[in-house]
Amino acid sequence: MIQRLVTSNPSPAYVQRVASVFAGNGKGIRGDLAAVWLAILVDDEARSPAGLTDPSFGKLREPMLRFVQWARSFGVTSSDDKWIIDDLSDPGSKLSQSPLRSPSVFNFFRPGYVPPTSSLSTGSVAPEFQLVNEGSVGGYLNFMAVVLQKGLNLQRIKASYTDELALVTDATALVQRLNTVLCAGQLSAATQSLFVTALNATPVTATSTDTVKKNRVYAAVLMVLASANYLIQK
Repeated sequence: MIQRLVTSNPSPAYVQRVASVFAGNGKGIRGDLAAVWLAILVDDEARSPAGLTDPSFGKLREPMLRFVQWARSFGVTSSDDKWIIDDLSDPGSKLSQSPLRSPSVFNFFRPGYVPPTSSLSTGSVAPEFQLVNEGSVGGYLNFMAVVLQKGLNLQRIKASYTDELALVTDATALVQRLNTVLCAGQLSAATQSLFVTALNATPVTATSTDTVKKNRVYAAVLMVLASANYLIQK
């Protein structure tokens, strides 16, 4: 549970604190999952600012969680209210994940997975990286590049980007908003500067066409979704 919500490598003390809540919620009840979830999310180790700079803390965001966050963040709607989304499991062209389609009863990845070329310290694991390879990285980026613009299901499921388009002529403000919405303010200053420079390479003004304005938003969102500061959840 801690691995899925907070960090791939929780300390033994963190695990023990959560296990203690599972054993008893303080009201004589064992296995109170609401209390367990709360214990995981409000634990000092989960909320401490120290985790932001600790290279061993955090987890890779699962592709499906990235997709869902994109949808929730940018006003995605379904024009026919059917929300039909095809299988997204193909790693070469989609997300390597799709709801209810894990390859085994043990989920999409092993909790103790260690990448074969990993520089992780001894005893550390990186479960979500079991989905990562050369093909899946390109597949994710190509899929999101199309979905950002055209949506899904013959464009019946699309994002609006209303708030982002309101900032489109100010690349700095646009990047800052995406930093807040997608990264909880964790994009580094250097990364933000790179993004602003890249966006400003194609000028956008109030009189620019809607296509030009939307293309800037698409580019900005995709850059954030591809960045290390976003992909690693702290």
